[in-house]
Amino acid sequence: MDLAIGPLDLSAHVDEALAVQAVAFGLGPDEVAVRRQIVLRHMTSPGARAFGATTPEGRLTGFVYGMPNDRTHWWSTVVQPYLRAQDNEYWLDDSFVITELHVHPAHQNRGVGRALITTITDTATEPRSILSAIDTESPARALYRSLGYHDLARRVLFPSAPRPYVVMGAPLPLLRR
Repeated sequence: MDLAIGPLDLSAHVDEALAVQAVAFGLGPDEVAVRRQIVLRHMTSPGARAFGATTPEGRLTGFVYGMPNDRTHWWSTVVQPYLRAQDNEYWLDDSFVITELHVHPAHQNRGVGRALITTITDTATEPRSILSAIDTESPARALYRSLGYHDLARRVLFPSAPRPYVVMGAPLPLLRR
């Protein structure tokens, strides 16, 4: 991997990061505009941090950001009833949330996502990490499982999301290969 993984001032590089996310996740301009405001708001949350993967020329090719979970945040209020139904609601407490993790397709399957998520979770003081992903078998889900994440609740429906999601959790530190 010829990329450098390091802290990222996501507020200053939000447009670069969202360009990566748009390609990796198939977002249109309207979705990017909405997500831009969300990212900027998230980065003002206590404990929020981001890491990026950059080329030797300084081009951002992947990023991850997250924060200690707060039950009052929108994401937590949506997933809470699904977790409660599976007796997993306690995962919302004392957890570090991986809010977004995206790698440009040209750099996928090279360990970039693994390096980003392990780097950010290594900075967490919480004993566990949670995240949501599209509820389908995918390389992302395989990566999360290889790191120790397991399904906590499936078929989670987010307003305006066309597909169901899964909430996954893992004890920290994450597994290493």
